[in-house]
Amino acid sequence: MNMAKENHEELNLRLEKRIVLAVACLGSFLTPFMGSAINVALPAIGKEFNAAAVVLGWVATAYLLAAAVFLLPIGKLSDIWGRKRVFLIGLLIFSFASVLCALSPSISALILFRIIQAVGSAMIFSTAVAIVTSVFPIGERGWAMGITVASVYIGLSLGPFAGGFLTGLLGWRSIFLFTVPLGLAAFILVFKNIRREWADARGEAFDAAGSVLYGISLTLLMIGFSRLPSAMGILLTIASAVMFALFVRYESSIDFPVMDIRIFKANRVFTFSNMAALVHYSATFGVSFLLSLYLQYIKGLTPQQTGVILVAQPVMMALFSPMMGRLSDKIQPRIVASTGMGMTTISLFIFFFLGSTTSIPVITANLLFLGLGYSLFSSPNTNAVMSSVEKKLLGVASATLGTMRLVGQVFSMGIAMMLFALFLGGQKINPTNHDLFIQSTRFAFLIFAILCTVGIFFSLARGSMRR
Repeated sequence: MNMAKENHEELNLRLEKRIVLAVACLGSFLTPFMGSAINVALPAIGKEFNAAAVVLGWVATAYLLAAAVFLLPIGKLSDIWGRKRVFLIGLLIFSFASVLCALSPSISALILFRIIQAVGSAMIFSTAVAIVTSVFPIGERGWAMGITVASVYIGLSLGPFAGGFLTGLLGWRSIFLFTVPLGLAAFILVFKNIRREWADARGEAFDAAGSVLYGISLTLLMIGFSRLPSAMGILLTIASAVMFALFVRYESSIDFPVMDIRIFKANRVFTFSNMAALVHYSATFGVSFLLSLYLQYIKGLTPQQTGVILVAQPVMMALFSPMMGRLSDKIQPRIVASTGMGMTTISLFIFFFLGSTTSIPVITANLLFLGLGYSLFSSPNTNAVMSSVEKKLLGVASATLGTMRLVGQVFSMGIAMMLFALFLGGQKINPTNHDLFIQSTRFAFLIFAILCTVGIFFSLARGSMRR
């Protein structure tokens, strides 16, 4: 009798693991797919709404900024209220906002609806990795993280190709509608099949004041950074630093902070793994944005052709991430991740030499190399972060890592937009300023490469993870 009961529980646990992993993968697929698909569609959006390059950048940046602002508070809320519940609500918000984006009557409305979409995305991303960590033990966690991260890269892989195809065939609005049935399918799968809830910090008070301080400081930083080197940009950046200092002081004085500063002080692996992620995403996210514009404006390619080329990087990431995640279960993550960071640095330095005559095969080959380096870094780094904290902090750990990713992505876009403002001003990209556009792009790749070089030292400094 006991044996039969144990076998039944074992089967239920295996089924739960499979469903959780499948749903986490589907949820993790949605937002990167949307981001990479929209990058390819930006010229078409700019043409319809007559928008300049800097304004087009805000279609991506507003989404990233809003997601970064909400990710950490929502991660903490999910630890208190329940990760499954937050995940389900996030899927509904994301799907609803996607419909609104598809119906946007203006560029301003599109940016507003992207912000709403980002809230749903934050709810999905802050809980997906935490739920996977909740059900997979350490010996299996690296593999599960690899599969989850691979789904992110599958989204990135299909995004440029599907985005280019949909834009060329049905228009850019169809990209948003494409994600709606996927979000609803994930919702139904979770609602019907997963009964258990994860709320390891149930009963703790939610830090609303800290969340507001955090959101204000991050918003000021991102807006200020995008306006550098103007006087307003400098003032907003300084104001952000002041607000963040107040946030840190406040968080250190309360019992249940939205961000436990003590984790960063006492947990070397957690701290430096997150710093490495911040630098890596700051150095790499802008690559597809810049190359999408370069391939269409300078090389004269269609959105479909651009998507086929840009798919090279995320395909490598999707293929190798599960393997690298499993490798990090056997070899210290810092070794695998630092090797990947080094490869990424080399690839970015190669892109610094991009010019109007650079051949498509050279660009594609370097994207493949960049994708391999990326896969070596990301899965092991995620495994290191999530395995370095206790269970009640899994939501916060997942959200912190997600915040590093999103802040890094916003920094990356901020660098690109700042250089566009410096080199192009408020002009649209056209044949008369193609040389200036290429100069700004090359300078961005140089900054990215230098950032990634610094990131190698953060990755190595994390130390070894306890087994």
